[in-house]
Amino acid sequence: MHFYKDKILSDGQLKRLSEHKYNSESKSLLDAFLQPYWNWLVRQVPIWLAPNLITLSGLIINIVTTLILIYYSADAKSDAPRWAFFLCGVGLFAYQSLDAIDGKQARRTGTSSPLGELFDHGCDSISTVFVAASACIAVQLGHYPTWMFFQCFCAMTLFYCAHWQTYVSGTLRFGKLDVTEAQATIMLIHLISTIFGPSIWMTKIPPLEYFELRYVIGMFTLFGASLNLYNMFLVIISGGGGKNGSTIAVPVATVSLNVIASIGCLTGYLRNFFQFCQVFESGGVGKNGSSVAGTSVLSPIIPFGLVVVPAYIIYRKSVQAVYENNPVLYIMAFGMVAAKVTNRLVVAHMTKNEMEYFDSALIGPLMLFLNQYFNFYISEYIVLWMCLIWVLFDLMRYCSAVCLEICNYLRIQLFRIPVGGGPVPVIQSGQVPTSDKNGAASAQGLTRTSVSSGSSLLSGTSRLLSRQGQGGHSGIGGQAASRGSSESLVDLRTER
Repeated sequence: MHFYKDKILSDGQLKRLSEHKYNSESKSLLDAFLQPYWNWLVRQVPIWLAPNLITLSGLIINIVTTLILIYYSADAKSDAPRWAFFLCGVGLFAYQSLDAIDGKQARRTGTSSPLGELFDHGCDSISTVFVAASACIAVQLGHYPTWMFFQCFCAMTLFYCAHWQTYVSGTLRFGKLDVTEAQATIMLIHLISTIFGPSIWMTKIPPLEYFELRYVIGMFTLFGASLNLYNMFLVIISGGGGKNGSTIAVPVATVSLNVIASIGCLTGYLRNFFQFCQVFESGGVGKNGSSVAGTSVLSPIIPFGLVVVPAYIIYRKSVQAVYENNPVLYIMAFGMVAAKVTNRLVVAHMTKNEMEYFDSALIGPLMLFLNQYFNFYISEYIVLWMCLIWVLFDLMRYCSAVCLEICNYLRIQLFRIPVGGGPVPVIQSGQVPTSDKNGAASAQGLTRTSVSSGSSLLSGTSRLLSRQGQGGHSGIGGQAASRGSSESLVDLRTER
């Protein structure tokens, strides 16, 4: 259990993380369409800008624009100004774009590293909570608290399961309808709320007198989620890559247009569910179908279950209606707990280590549970705020500690590209190498080259200009260069 250890990662974990190789498969329909835009966008980014700083900037934009929307509709029922929905949609687009080019910038500057992949997934785990909450506000799902609870936790569960099947199979898989498509759908929802107002989702659809438009979104969500989760579970159930199959360590007659929207999102969740099951069925990469850590392929279900089950029990047992009165605050509190647990799963995968079941972030939900058990000695609203504050503190402490430990071990910097030489990718015709959704560089346009560790940033810039934008610098991931060695550029970053 991670409380306040002097060191979170052992030397063995750090060594295995330094040897980690990123592997992904993507069948996304929109990614191929957006690749030219992303390739153009990364060429507009200054060569000195660190990839992790790009990722963090996108997350901050996403959080700030969502918080503005939450300020006007904290109960997910109130009518927020239309510009707030537009701003939130733009913020999500900015996050998607910056998240897509961080891996390209890493290859462009020769600064790919396991830390970049971990940092990217960590930001995604936090963004998932804010994006799900903003979508619920846009269609005013606060009128249906149970539906909103299900919608938000579906998003968190899908994100966790994606990394669960990665822990089992060693490969991060993306389906035809996945992250990019989900983000585009939510942007469209925000655009509709901007043009017509959020009340449009309350529109009754003829001839079903009580069927609202927002139910369509729910249907698509359910379908997509089921398919994706099914494919993921097929991988997990079939066994992992470790030893012995272990790991690498609502009636129609009473529903309106906003519920249709919600059901539409749920169809997407169902599709992901089916894909998830297929991954489990095919087996893990460990010995006898185990996970990458050689542990049981089903072991990651316990940590996440300790988040979802208490969240539902506390919601149903509350006599003060703490969730119904504060749905967004409640989702944020438990969403940050889910983000912490997901981060630990990603770390377990990349370090090929067993995942601990209990976590210090669970102290937050425990406060709510004990307060209910002792007959609400303190107002649940106050305890909910205490829970959120504790979880945010614990999440930030854990993430910062892990990043610092990795930086110290790899001798790299988190938000800077240090002065010095490193592997320089030679890109034909000044183009950024194409990649899949998660930054796996294409073999086209990327050749092996190296520079001495004593070369300076100015020297690297000169080479860049002479090659018309074909080079880069060492930095994050340039540990080998600092030791004077030469090696090929290996992309270990993710773009989603």
